[in-house]
Amino acid sequence: QVQLVESGGGLVQPGGSLRLSCAASGYIFRINTVAWYRQAPEKQRELVARIDSGTINYADSVKGRFTISRDNAKNTVSLQMNSLKPEDTAVYYCNAEIRTTLGSVRDYWGQGTQVTVSS
Repeated sequence: QVQLVESGGGLVQPGGSLRLSCAASGYIFRINTVAWYRQAPEKQRELVARIDSGTINYADSVKGRFTISRDNAKNTVSLQMNSLKPEDTAVYYCNAEIRTTLGSVRDYWGQGTQVTVSS
């Protein structure tokens, strides 16, 4: 019914930047909350940034370095990551709460994209 597809991950040196993108497609009526999560090896998945009813929240560890944005017309959400640190290394997942044209509302997840920060 609905797919989220991420892109933009890769290898970057400390202090560098990456931009992640997530495109939603399928039977979408409306996208409510959008968010980025990440999961580092042997750690739990954690919230990185979220847009909920116009309110934007960031994890303390990324405030001032990461910026989440969305394009409602294109059904996309992005995460601009600057001043990257080795501790930002993780698989990043796009998440969205979507109302489908069939009337259901549920959370959807992308497949994840690897971000590695290393010299």
